[in-house]
Amino acid sequence: MALRPKSFDLRALAVATAGFSAFVNLYSPQALLPKLAGEFHVGPGEISSLMTASTAAIALSAPFTGALADVLGRKRLIVAAMFAITVPTVIMTFAATVPQIVLWRFVQGLLVPPIFTVTVAYVGDEWPPRDVARVAGVYVTGASIGGFSGRFIPGILTDVIGWRSAIQIVALITLVAAVIVTLMLPRERQFVRSGGLLLSFTQMLRHFRDRRLVATFAIGFGVLFNFIAAFTYVSFHLAGPPYFFSPTLLGALFITYLVSSPLLPWTGRAIALFGRRRFVLGTIGVWIIGALLLLAPPVAIIIAGLTLCAVCGMLCQTISTGYVTLTAKEGRSSAVGLYASTFYIGGSAGAFLTGIAWATAGWSGCVAVIVAMQVIMAIIVLAAWD
Repeated sequence: MALRPKSFDLRALAVATAGFSAFVNLYSPQALLPKLAGEFHVGPGEISSLMTASTAAIALSAPFTGALADVLGRKRLIVAAMFAITVPTVIMTFAATVPQIVLWRFVQGLLVPPIFTVTVAYVGDEWPPRDVARVAGVYVTGASIGGFSGRFIPGILTDVIGWRSAIQIVALITLVAAVIVTLMLPRERQFVRSGGLLLSFTQMLRHFRDRRLVATFAIGFGVLFNFIAAFTYVSFHLAGPPYFFSPTLLGALFITYLVSSPLLPWTGRAIALFGRRRFVLGTIGVWIIGALLLLAPPVAIIIAGLTLCAVCGMLCQTISTGYVTLTAKEGRSSAVGLYASTFYIGGSAGAFLTGIAWATAGWSGCVAVIVAMQVIMAIIVLAAWD
């Protein structure tokens, strides 16, 4: 029986809210990194470990979270993780050293996969295939707003009430989001429980036999690699001379994330019009142009480049997450978990390798690394997607 439009809208809102809560926590320190580096007297590479710790934790836990969700179900894991993630978010605000913050960022990262991977699997289960790309776009819209809010809100509040209180407000926002999802997201109806953890892990391993899934995992790696590389080190670029951006201005850079929000739900139509592979290749081409614009000195051109990077990255993320749920016919949560794992391994690699590029060649070296990854992504799509 078809759901009433109102019920459908509430489900979509809940899905977007779950995406929001995952990313508002994940990216909450990013605009603050230059300030934190100064407060704790460490360099860009060391303070960037705040981002690497959480992405590494996600990469380690995501496949197993997906397998667990294939056994236990969807909503209970999503809601439990949303409430639980507020705990390390608050505790890290009492930390006295960078390693202490890194520890709680790692714990925080362990709680993101039950939100990210299980929500995407929920979409693949509960919506018909023709609607998956559109609803995945709704999810990524929520995630993009969360990513923006995680940078923008702490950036503004840090100048007013300090970074510790700013992060505590992020925890409060997450708590409210958890209540919304609890009330608005129905229990799964189409979910078919796996025969046990062993069977779920076996299904997970079988995903590596599908070249389309493996290629999509690689695209996920490249998407977050480029996001972390660009938006982490552009903060250091603009915090230094001749720009000297404050935390508020650095947080405002992430308004560029919001430009993609009205576009993402239309991704399904674009795929139908152009074809998935052609559309992604065109998107990556524009993404390369955006990255090259980051080399220009004027702030206006840098912001234009960031906008193109944000829009193209979100489009690639929407298409690839939808493609995973459509391609995996069984063990969908574990497939999304593997995608999430490679996605966040890419984020960790983006922070680490671009940090080396920053230390050896400055901002131009960072951009060169980003463009190289984009070219690799295009080759993978051309070779393995249909």
